[in-house]
Amino acid sequence: MATIYLDGTPYEVEDGQNLLQACLSLGFNIPYFCWHPALHSVGACRQCAVKRFKNEEDQKGEIVMACMTPAVDNTRISINDTEARQFRASIIEWLMTNHPHDCPVCDEGGECHLQDMTVMSGHGFRQFRFAKRTFRNQYLGPFINHEMNRCIQCYRCLRFYHNYAGGRDFNVFGCHHHVYFGRHREGVLENEFSGNLVEICPTGVFTDKTVKQHYTRKWDLQTAPSVCVHCSLGCNIIAGERYGRLRRIRNRYNHEVNGYFLCDRGRYGYEFVNSDRRLRQPMVKAKGTFKPVSKERALEHLATLLNAGNSPVGIGSPRASLEANFALRALVGPERFYLGFSDLDFQLVRAALKILQQGPARSPSLREIGSADAVLVLGEDLTNTAPLMALALHQLVYGNAARAAAELQIPVWNDAAIREIAQDQKAPLVIAAPTATKLDHVAKTTYRASPDEVARLGFAVARCLSHEPVVVEGMAEEEVSLAQEIAQLLRQAKRPVVISGTGCGSEAVIQAAANVAWSLAASNPAAGLSLVVPECNSLGLALLGGQSLEAACQVVQAGGVDSMIVLENDLYRRSKSAAVDDLLSKIEYLVVIDHLASGTTAKAQVVLPAATFAEAAGTLVSNEGRAQRFFQVFVPEGEVQASWRWLRDISRTAGSGDREPWENLDQLVSALAEALPVFQGIQKAAPPAAFRLMGEKIARQSHRFTGRTAMLANITVHEPKPEDDPDSPLAFSMEGYQGLVPPSLITRFWASGWNSVQAVNKFQSEVGGPLRGGDPGSRLIEPEKTEKFSSFDGILPTMKIGSDEWLIVPVHHIFGSEELSTVSAAIAERSPKPYVALNPEDAASLELDEGEKVELALDDGVFQFPSRFVSGLPHKVAGLPVGLPGATTFKLPAVGKVKGAADRAEG
Repeated sequence: MATIYLDGTPYEVEDGQNLLQACLSLGFNIPYFCWHPALHSVGACRQCAVKRFKNEEDQKGEIVMACMTPAVDNTRISINDTEARQFRASIIEWLMTNHPHDCPVCDEGGECHLQDMTVMSGHGFRQFRFAKRTFRNQYLGPFINHEMNRCIQCYRCLRFYHNYAGGRDFNVFGCHHHVYFGRHREGVLENEFSGNLVEICPTGVFTDKTVKQHYTRKWDLQTAPSVCVHCSLGCNIIAGERYGRLRRIRNRYNHEVNGYFLCDRGRYGYEFVNSDRRLRQPMVKAKGTFKPVSKERALEHLATLLNAGNSPVGIGSPRASLEANFALRALVGPERFYLGFSDLDFQLVRAALKILQQGPARSPSLREIGSADAVLVLGEDLTNTAPLMALALHQLVYGNAARAAAELQIPVWNDAAIREIAQDQKAPLVIAAPTATKLDHVAKTTYRASPDEVARLGFAVARCLSHEPVVVEGMAEEEVSLAQEIAQLLRQAKRPVVISGTGCGSEAVIQAAANVAWSLAASNPAAGLSLVVPECNSLGLALLGGQSLEAACQVVQAGGVDSMIVLENDLYRRSKSAAVDDLLSKIEYLVVIDHLASGTTAKAQVVLPAATFAEAAGTLVSNEGRAQRFFQVFVPEGEVQASWRWLRDISRTAGSGDREPWENLDQLVSALAEALPVFQGIQKAAPPAAFRLMGEKIARQSHRFTGRTAMLANITVHEPKPEDDPDSPLAFSMEGYQGLVPPSLITRFWASGWNSVQAVNKFQSEVGGPLRGGDPGSRLIEPEKTEKFSSFDGILPTMKIGSDEWLIVPVHHIFGSEELSTVSAAIAERSPKPYVALNPEDAASLELDEGEKVELALDDGVFQFPSRFVSGLPHKVAGLPVGLPGATTFKLPAVGKVKGAADRAEG
């Protein structure tokens, strides 16, 4: 700890900080623009000026930039010195010479960092009376609106996009005061994290284009803490609503998970909540046609159906909450509950869960992955399957350079100096995968091969780490040398991490990753193992336990089952259409609870409208094993309610009496924790509904919320009573507690004088550190403390591939492969059409031009797809995108035949 003196008063601060970070952490207000806790210091804007004194006798002092000055012991500064205050005000005045006075019409108005800093600096009168510099704006794609005239040249956008996120299609052009931030020509920003520019920018240069289509002032949004549902990482978000429509998603800071950022799928995939495909009323099929009915009528009809037939089987869902899946399990019984994964995902997720539960290697958080000093990725294209994990790995280059800088006594926050050290260094990162990834350019080593060959490499690395002979059948000499090189990199690291997952569809790859991590953990307790799973609650569903979808098909085929309840799951995404058709044809009474119309709802006899993540509360378990609570943002229209409430009502109406007496979420969570002890930790994920601060619930609406009577003026001129929320300590009102609250209940980041997202500084124990009270979530999985564990043997079954056959591997897309986000128009615009990826050399042997259709013989069917050339694919390995809307479902990897035009002509 160091002692610094602020305006004569001593304060203790953490070693290694700069003065700006130290003062903000102490609660003092200093204006700034170019500095950001994740981007560190460059001293570009000169806004954070303070007066520094040599000692107690020094009365004159000198102006220094707080972000570029270390907070060393006995530093004496003044924030309120007259000269420092005048200097800061003059900086704002310079910036305002070209900044437009368009706050009333600016999308950023009301949560603008520039507005906050202008007020904070005391500048209130503009003397400049000459023509302003102006620019032409660019089209940057469906996510972001561009208004360059508002730019104050802080360089934050470029530093995030280029340095932090690794984007290459965005830059700075011009010089002096004619500096332009954008693309070399108009076009879609290619980086998967471009949406963060909206929050990074301290002004309104980059604003959310999806919000612009249904614009609402930020203080008029009703918001609640939530969790992203578009991958397994569990990024924290704040969802905002107005007039019964979800209007936007913003990042919710969690030091251990997503920090300050989100991927574009998580930020812009929310519009499925407002989709025309939403189910709003219960529907009963009569003579082949659905008819909307009341909730009571639907439940009566269900009671008749279910009482007339056998006990139903239940199909759960990896995109439904723990509570909803448990409610279905309780209704049908554990022995008749099926998990709702595809057969392959069932096998892979169960294997991943067993490894995390029984092995000695801990599953690290995203923060820990980003601070690792050596990482091995086996079989996973993280940018497309776990985007924020890829963003964390981008920071390995900086971390590596920062360790070198420490030896030169350069502080970690000196961004320019550390990037000068880094220059073109590669990260201590090795990627072995079937296809090229967007992390390849920062990786020390890359290896392209089939999933089986990737697994063999992993098993060889594990043998090297265990000092065993590297005898793995089918490995070439250079591959053995590569395995030894990787083992040496991991062995020398203090915090090594191994990453794998279900992305390439190979259990052997996951087992190989486990062997590597377990071999490391034998001598290094800090070694981590992170396994990516397909969906937002895949790991939670696996923890719940149940049988596979294939087992459900076998039970139905055997007879004795005539009714089925499907929970938030489109079975046509889990298996081939013919197999699902065959399964559902044998079900007499099919009940589907979901929020979007799908192929499965079309086959149902009864459809019940489920609430989305924005319309109900529940718990999800991330790939880390972290249970996190999401809360209802608004009350939905129609007869929509949480899935677990539908299941409870079915249980009561169908003659089960009070077997399921849950009246609120807390009762259901308690029942779940009691029935399955592995879930006892979810009770710590958030305070109970009875929690109060100063006798008040926590307000979802800001204290500036307007139009409460005008919103419903077409119905009544009286302000209605706010809806009750029995599931949380949050109120659907502006009346309620507005101060600091437990981290899992933060509905917005706001503090007096801080209206922008930078207000998060006031909620952290120290700037850039954990939230006060700890970061949200409760870890359910910790490694077993044992010195003995059984590693996998590494013997792979031989996949026989004929001379005229190809290996077809899955290819994932951040935009398109995930079910819910593709319903959003902005995401759909970025999603590709189905294609077959081929190595250019293989394509030449087939006499193909790019875009020309190829014939793919796979799974007893013949399909035609356009070709796309992808450098880096191994010889005779073709890639097929998975999850795209309307695409056929295949079990990949698989062996198939690929024919070009010449082959088809000969045939």
